[in-house]
Amino acid sequence: MDIDILLALQDFRNGFGGGLVDFFRKMTFFGEVSVVPIIMAIIYWAVSKKYGSYLMLGWAGSRLVNGALKVTACAYRPWIRDARVEPWESATESAKTTATGYSFPSGHTMNAATIFGSGTVRKDFPRFLRITLLILTFLVALSRNYLGVHTPQDVLVGMAAGLLVMWLTLRLLQWVDAHPGKDWLVACIGIVLAVGVALYAAFKIYPKDYQDGKLLVDGAKMANDTYKGVGWCAAILIGWVLERRFIRFTTDDIPMIRRIARVVLGLLGYYFLNLAIIPVIKEWIAGIPGTILTCFIQMFYISFIVPCCIRFFEKPAANKEQA
Repeated sequence: MDIDILLALQDFRNGFGGGLVDFFRKMTFFGEVSVVPIIMAIIYWAVSKKYGSYLMLGWAGSRLVNGALKVTACAYRPWIRDARVEPWESATESAKTTATGYSFPSGHTMNAATIFGSGTVRKDFPRFLRITLLILTFLVALSRNYLGVHTPQDVLVGMAAGLLVMWLTLRLLQWVDAHPGKDWLVACIGIVLAVGVALYAAFKIYPKDYQDGKLLVDGAKMANDTYKGVGWCAAILIGWVLERRFIRFTTDDIPMIRRIARVVLGLLGYYFLNLAIIPVIKEWIAGIPGTILTCFIQMFYISFIVPCCIRFFEKPAANKEQA
């Protein structure tokens, strides 16, 4: 039935709904792993440190859950399961380029549940805003079906799992607020779970199905997304604890010009890191260790390095304002 739904969407897309492709391409963009960290960074550095921490910790858990489920289910992509499924593509682009790893559950949908769905589970947000954020999450999920890269169950489970993780993260942070000295315990448990997921993915036996003498899917390569999640998760947890205990920067009562400066300079550094430094590290350290290390560096920059710089460079300005 899931393939039948995709084929029906495909017929509509090819026959009548071509104009919606651009819309859903934009929607799927908001669930990409290249976009989500940037949104979280902007919020964390310059809008609300507390809400940004919530997003990052929730995303850390979401990536672990997504990675563990993917390598457990080992579900093939729709076009591998049925050759009639043809993901959207043009002369220069293809929806397949954003479809990495195994199919179940949808990583884009879980990412959207982190960024948008996170507001849905917060009762302190206005009802209209919560409904709007839920609609955005649904549109990202639907875009994966419309473009032909995920089945309905991939996105439904992805949305449910993502929202559940964000709800649990909210409760966890409420507990930490009541027991502030226990943040290290949360981080240690999370890191142990991350290491466990990495070991599970590394030593698990993956299915080996062949077609015309060729391996359909290389399980070891499909697990790469899981290793990325492990690196991101560890960096967020370590950076979160270190910032809480030693840096303690703030987003409260600061001028707009400083907020803008944080974002501009922080993102310039982030792009330099990703375009100039990380490619070199990948050449030096290949395979699973390189994947985990480079993803750790990416998120540690966001969660700790930039807050350190904010605290150091803005301290003189803050002292002048107080004087």
